[in-house]
Amino acid sequence: MEKGEAVAVVTGAARGIGKGICLELAGRGFKIAANDLSAPDETVEEIRSAGAEALALPGDVSDEASVRSMVETVTNGFGRMDVLVNNAGISTIVPAEETTLADWNRTLAVNLTGPFLMCREFGKVMLDGGSGSIVNVASVAGLLGVGDRAAYNASKHGLVGLTRTLAAEWGGRGVRVNAVCPGWVKTEMDDEDQASGAGGYTDADIEGRVPMARFATPEDVARAVAFLADPGWSGFVNGHALSVDGGWFADGSWEGLRRRKQDG
Repeated sequence: MEKGEAVAVVTGAARGIGKGICLELAGRGFKIAANDLSAPDETVEEIRSAGAEALALPGDVSDEASVRSMVETVTNGFGRMDVLVNNAGISTIVPAEETTLADWNRTLAVNLTGPFLMCREFGKVMLDGGSGSIVNVASVAGLLGVGDRAAYNASKHGLVGLTRTLAAEWGGRGVRVNAVCPGWVKTEMDDEDQASGAGGYTDADIEGRVPMARFATPEDVARAVAFLADPGWSGFVNGHALSVDGGWFADGSWEGLRRRKQDG
């Protein structure tokens, strides 16, 4: 992959983790196709201001026709595609017994069906070219159960399973598929979840649960994505779910023990 020529498609690029990934990859020489439901003009302008090439890619990842149109736009605009980052996602925070079918269906449509459609359609182009890297943004909630998030947890567990299945199918044909599994990230979505009261947690709750005693930042996640995107660094990494969670998934300690270790 020649830097300055390689193209990365990033979904959910208007803000938060997606915007951070766009800027990180652009800084490493990628041309960026930035997707969101509406054109992520602010992200695109910031990339261009930094001296990198970018195009806006508006569209609904859960809509098959929209995804096919995105493939055509990227092909026409850049002539190739090397990296796909499936970051677009929504949170649904409600007890399982109160989760409506509409909420369940919409969460899985965006968080799981969308990545599947993006992988399928962009993956065809990568497979035809014999190379590519796909990085799915899952969650620590794709590795563990977290209360009041049945639809979200199911979608992220499914995304980890999809990642491993595609890695098994496509690795021998030159396309690697991996996932990153962030813990709680300090983004606009986190602020909205806490402000609504639905989240049921505070900053102190998250900081107390993470051995490194802090939230992740979008940059933490973006750098992990950049590692998995680059075959020079991760060319034999395929089918892996990389925790970017400050040790959340690793730590089975009870709260008092964890806090004593944090305090030294």
